[in-house]
Amino acid sequence: MSKKAGTTTGNVVVHKKPLKTRIWNNRGFYLMFLPVLIYVLIIYYWPMLGVRFSFYDYTLKKMEFVGFKHFHSLFAAKDFWRAFRNTLELSIIKLLLTTFTSVVVSVFINEMANMVAKKTLQTVIYLPHFMSWTVTAAIFTLFLSTSSTGFVNETLKEWGWISKSIDFMHDKALWRPVFYLVNIWKETGWGTVIFLATLAGINPELYEAADIDGAKRLQKIWYVTVPELANTIIIVLILNLAKVLNMFESVFVMYNERVFKVSDVISTYIYRKTFLQDIPNYGYTTAVGLFKSLVGCGLVLICNWASKKIRGRGII
Repeated sequence: MSKKAGTTTGNVVVHKKPLKTRIWNNRGFYLMFLPVLIYVLIIYYWPMLGVRFSFYDYTLKKMEFVGFKHFHSLFAAKDFWRAFRNTLELSIIKLLLTTFTSVVVSVFINEMANMVAKKTLQTVIYLPHFMSWTVTAAIFTLFLSTSSTGFVNETLKEWGWISKSIDFMHDKALWRPVFYLVNIWKETGWGTVIFLATLAGINPELYEAADIDGAKRLQKIWYVTVPELANTIIIVLILNLAKVLNMFESVFVMYNERVFKVSDVISTYIYRKTFLQDIPNYGYTTAVGLFKSLVGCGLVLICNWASKKIRGRGII
């Protein structure tokens, strides 16, 4: 007697058809999936073959296998570790500030009684997200300019607060505060979408119970709204922490040579070593990119572990 493959559910044996038969029966679905598979393989996996150049001296003139030479050079380079440190500091502080601002603005909008004003404010703060970073940088560069067109400097002079224009974009002590301010202005609206959705799902009975207990508005916000938002805040932080090393455009359009020490990040470091050298060594920059990817992968795994601990399921 021949045995058929199957699984047992209770007292019922469910027999599975052979794999080839199942593929043939669902050939329509596989055919629809084929273009997506080809796209993913070409766009996301084919470029990964370039990782092998991390172990080569690869310039326009030669291609020679050098083993781990570039990684030794990488770990010994002070400017790389400076860029790595800047990446972590800028990304994490920006993440904390934009998340905090998004929460505060979301709670404020949620407390507004006038629906017209509520929708108008939500739309106004949401619009900057759709601006490109190039346009955003141009706007703030114009506002903070040291010339007569610089709105901020001219206003401060008129108020008598300063006598000489402040070079916000070229001062190492001021560049980071400006960077954080620009990011808050641009990304707060996007963050409020998530938190407003969470606020809309809070059980109204919690607020009714707080009213019965005699709680005032600020007390209801602190003891009802904030605890209900806590889980969402943690999830947002965890999900975004996995992307802290992917900072490029927001820095690239705002930094300059005078503020490299406080603004240069890994992606801009790779850009300069690749495109601003007379004879760039693509093997070295590939090694930097590979190291960044490995660290990013480690952060994703850590965040996935933290997500499982906090909300019972991972992000991957």
